[in-house]
Amino acid sequence: MKNCLNNYFKIEEHGSTISREIIAGMTTFATMAYIIIVNPKILEAAGIPFGPSMVATIISAFFGTMAMGLYAKRPFAVAPYMGENAFIAFTVVKVMGYSWQTAIGAIFIGGVLFVIFTATGIRSWMISAIPKNLKNAFVVGIGLFLTFIGLNTTGIVSIGVPGAPIHLGNISNPSTLLAIGCFFLMAMLMARKINGAIIIGIIATTIAAFFLGISTPPTSFFSMPPSLEPTFLQLDITGTFTWGFISVILTVFILDFLDTMGTLYAVSHHAGLLDENGDLPEIEKPLLVDALTTVLAALLGTSTAGVFVESATGIEAGGRTGLTAVTTALLFLAALFLEPILTTIPPCAYGPSLIIVGMLMIAPCKDLEVEDMSELVPAFLVIALMSFTYNLGTGMTAGFIAYPFMKTVTGKINEISAGMWMLCFLSVLFFLTCPH
Repeated sequence: MKNCLNNYFKIEEHGSTISREIIAGMTTFATMAYIIIVNPKILEAAGIPFGPSMVATIISAFFGTMAMGLYAKRPFAVAPYMGENAFIAFTVVKVMGYSWQTAIGAIFIGGVLFVIFTATGIRSWMISAIPKNLKNAFVVGIGLFLTFIGLNTTGIVSIGVPGAPIHLGNISNPSTLLAIGCFFLMAMLMARKINGAIIIGIIATTIAAFFLGISTPPTSFFSMPPSLEPTFLQLDITGTFTWGFISVILTVFILDFLDTMGTLYAVSHHAGLLDENGDLPEIEKPLLVDALTTVLAALLGTSTAGVFVESATGIEAGGRTGLTAVTTALLFLAALFLEPILTTIPPCAYGPSLIIVGMLMIAPCKDLEVEDMSELVPAFLVIALMSFTYNLGTGMTAGFIAYPFMKTVTGKINEISAGMWMLCFLSVLFFLTCPH
């Protein structure tokens, strides 16, 4: 069995071990298990039933992550995206007045377009056209984005206060204090090079939260999953065939494209999977898995799926091969029956892991080109807007527009590739048509 796993995933060739890959998969799952509850909660606001939506979330995550492990052989987890779900629930359904079935129809169309773009090589062509400086900015920006999410989730910082959009939270709150303790526990274990530092911190903090009354221990360990019937194949494609709905389809398409591209590059960089040119070998495989999972998610009745940025926590735990993703996928499958346990993991336990990983992802700062303003301005906009708009897509599109502009006005138009012009065009469309 050990030899079979080593031969298939090339574990030793990647400098890893089976136990390390399994721990990494558990770590990834622990940091993204919240999506099982949060995604259906957000979509519930659009009228999608919570129970079936939860099952759809789990099944799409299982199949997508398993395919990523067995086919693409990458340590990346796939699940319905945060951000896209809020766009569907609050903008498309609540504000624009479309039914959730029609909104899911847009997800399906976007997924099919991605399959076509991936199969024809257009997606990988555009990704390879991105300058290395912008790619490094993606990693740093996503790192700060993760840090911001972690700080807000744990209550260390608070947002949305008039006169002070971001400020220090109530650090005397027991949950916040426990989160701070969890952060330093993880940091200490990592400094001492102890394997599984993040998952140890999550488990220890969850147990501590039980004793301190911050989180309620589960009253049972197992439960049967609800029926998927209310959402399965309920998408309405014909309802999307209107001029007014084109902006929705375009927004879904561009958001998924940008989120996947930025996240895929960032976690690949963190795992050391990029080649000397800063590209991911055989990138078509994870891109195809991403596209097909989005199609499956729509058929099941949930929102756009793609590579999760929390995959970086498993990579930090040592995951380098598809066995990490397979482990995460199997845990998602088990989650169909373990919902009572998963709902007890508090934000103060998984939030610090996002801060830790965000901290580690700022390493490419040292590789940023800061002497050339035509390189610095786009990179800075990417990093700043990813965090301060709470949206990865906004930061990336700003960079894609600023790069050709700065190169043109500084007389370096010959440095702009055809792929970058295409990305600039899509980014302009995004800002013009996105229903803000």
